[in-house]
Amino acid sequence: MYLKRRGYSVAVVDALERATSRALFKLREVDIPVTKCDVRDEYTMKSLVESSDVVVHAAAYVSVEESFQKPAEYIDNNVGGTASVAKSCLEHSKLLVHFSSAAVYGNPVKTPIPEDHPLRPLSPYGLSKLMSEQVVEFYGRLGLKYTIIRPFNVYGPGQSETYAGVITKFTTSACRGEPLVVYGDGLQTRDFIHVDDVSRLVELVIEKAPLGEVLNAGSGVPTRIVDLARIIIKLVGAGVEVVHAPPRPGDIRESWADITKARRLLGFHPRVLLEEGLRATIRELCETST
Repeated sequence: MYLKRRGYSVAVVDALERATSRALFKLREVDIPVTKCDVRDEYTMKSLVESSDVVVHAAAYVSVEESFQKPAEYIDNNVGGTASVAKSCLEHSKLLVHFSSAAVYGNPVKTPIPEDHPLRPLSPYGLSKLMSEQVVEFYGRLGLKYTIIRPFNVYGPGQSETYAGVITKFTTSACRGEPLVVYGDGLQTRDFIHVDDVSRLVELVIEKAPLGEVLNAGSGVPTRIVDLARIIIKLVGAGVEVVHAPPRPGDIRESWADITKARRLLGFHPRVLLEEGLRATIRELCETST
């Protein structure tokens, strides 16, 4: 919707397997057409790609937890879908903006995390995203024009619990007057970036086409989980407590993006401060949780 507001002609392709009625309503509100199609359907994708100028590929299963239960489905959907899209973009000489994930990094060996950080995913989801990147790079060697984006914790109105799930969980609890559960000491850090800033990065990629590059999409600012909980309690205006539960096995301690590369190549500077971005997100989540 950000690109639509910016004057781009936008069309959505989705299998609608996991689409929400709210998301579809929002798209209809701004006259963005939606075509029901599994991106692994190469025949249909070819005609859809042919009629476009740029393809932004964000179709994927995105639940880390579910990926451990269904690893084969994640590999098939995420990697197979990327192969279909990349092949069609190559055949029709279209720019592909491919959404990967910060999950490809695994447990950071240094922070902030740069794009040349070792890639050691800790989940089948992360593995599927790494394999998808390799598929895009393979087609790049055959002539595909592409840029890869690795988003960190994206949040904003319309988000699902899967993406930036801790924001959804904290907000739902606060709106219901329930304590916010923080695992461990809450000093773990994450990098939360508003969806409008991610969309703006996509716009910069479309405009400047840094071909063959991999770019982090983050705020570049670490936020402690316990601080996030306190901000949400304040914004909701709830008289609830933060309670601590035992740490979760394998929970990453620190994770935040080095966005120097996107700043240098594209002049990218995130504009939405966390507290500002949370206000509209919390308002919507409270409406649906009470």
